[in-house]
Amino acid sequence: MTIKSIWLRRIHKWVGLAIGLQFVLWAISGAAMALLDMETVAGGPRHQAIPSALTGEATGWPRIVGRLDGATIEGLWLKTLLDRPVVEVRTAQSTRMFDARTGARVMIDAAAARAIAQSHHPNGASPGAAKLLTERSLPIRDHEPPIWQVDFADNDASTYYVSATTGAVLERRNDTWRWWDFFWMLHNMDYSDRSSFNHPLIITAGIAMAWLAVTGIWLLFRTMWRHDLSWIRDLNMARQP
Repeated sequence: MTIKSIWLRRIHKWVGLAIGLQFVLWAISGAAMALLDMETVAGGPRHQAIPSALTGEATGWPRIVGRLDGATIEGLWLKTLLDRPVVEVRTAQSTRMFDARTGARVMIDAAAARAIAQSHHPNGASPGAAKLLTERSLPIRDHEPPIWQVDFADNDASTYYVSATTGAVLERRNDTWRWWDFFWMLHNMDYSDRSSFNHPLIITAGIAMAWLAVTGIWLLFRTMWRHDLSWIRDLNMARQP
């Protein structure tokens, strides 16, 4: 056996050990995510808003238009917010909400965020204090701040995230989701954002697995040629004059 083959076997062994450990993590994290109840991970049953007849409610539209300062409207929604008809207007500069009847600007303050979060809680639990977030974090990695964080002292330590712009409940997180998100991090090997499959670490792992397969086949052939198939070599040598 050459020195080159010896070093290749050693590198193959250690790379195989590292990849093997990652396979164990993939198996454990995949099984854990499969065992966790997905409805609980999602925060329980979703709040089903009861549609209300809003036709004719936007009597404050002329005043709303006056508050837009001539900005071009890109999106317009008439909806209810805490039993109050509101108009959500999106322009190139911002997204704002107005009272559909009076045209007054509707702001989502801490009290409104707490009320919205409570109305979406499956058990209507009493919320704690609301905290305004101005930077992204792992629970709200897919959303743009500002966002209100509203905590609940329920059995699963739920936290609701309410948009400070539209009043929409963006995410409902709890301890079950936090465990799921931890296993998701292990599964996709994204230890920073926990959102991408196309990052250098997992690409490196893929290349390492391909290298491991190729070198494994080559080392297997070398071993079989030296032992199991040695009779072929001996036969060829016997035929030589």
